[in-house]
Amino acid sequence: MKANFHTHCNYCDGKEPILNYIEEADRLCYDQLGFSSHAPVPFANDFGIHETQIPEYVRTIDGYQSQFPHLRLFKGLECDFVPGMTQPFAHYRDTYHLDFLIGGVHLVRPENDDRLWFIDGSKYEIYDNGLRGLFGMDVRRAVTRFWEQSFEMIETQQFDIIAHCDKIKMHNRKRYFTEDEPWYRQLADHLIDLVRQKHLIVEINTRGIYKGRCPDFYPSDYILSQVARYHIPMIISTDAHKSEEVSLGYDDAVAKLKSFGISYLMYIKDQQWEEHAI
Repeated sequence: MKANFHTHCNYCDGKEPILNYIEEADRLCYDQLGFSSHAPVPFANDFGIHETQIPEYVRTIDGYQSQFPHLRLFKGLECDFVPGMTQPFAHYRDTYHLDFLIGGVHLVRPENDDRLWFIDGSKYEIYDNGLRGLFGMDVRRAVTRFWEQSFEMIETQQFDIIAHCDKIKMHNRKRYFTEDEPWYRQLADHLIDLVRQKHLIVEINTRGIYKGRCPDFYPSDYILSQVARYHIPMIISTDAHKSEEVSLGYDDAVAKLKSFGISYLMYIKDQQWEEHAI
């Protein structure tokens, strides 16, 4: 079995039509391909699907299924969680009859502030400017806020997969904090506890490596060791924004998981998640 559930097409900030990704996955003999356009957010942006487009997005994915009988196609969204701003994730699943939801934090909202710290994207300067302007270079407070927002997402929202759970490290570039500091590991450990309680799937995400933005997978080795320790279910995500990225880093992710003794991944069967050997 081979699958990718984290795929962005031109309904959001992906660069190509849905069919291009399907054809590439079919060429690579994938068994399952899930689309996960960025869900709408309540402010002007250039990365999320507009809610009025979701019915067409769903119909388009469904419409290709008969042409690719050996490749199961699934409809999903990657939902951003911003406290007090974003829609409950369940709204999208229930309204549009989606197969799965990915939850993630890309925009960090400081306490008692409507401004947002964008921790993603290609420019580390935006990360630095937010750290300076919103948190006064209080790195521990800023990073802790990212994790607290992730905790709140897990505790309050309904979704299947947690996206790039330690993305806060990407633009850090080992400048402001290290991942072996006790306070940081304590936050990561709490996230793992919540993931276990909610029976979520953790993705190993390859995008940071193949885009040259991060020297490591999301999540890092320490978190992977905890995932392995507690037998938390996993998927491999390439977080593709182009069809050529559908399988980038997949084999390296398999090798990484096997190095931690992880030998099963999750797939969808009869509308339920099921384990299969890597």
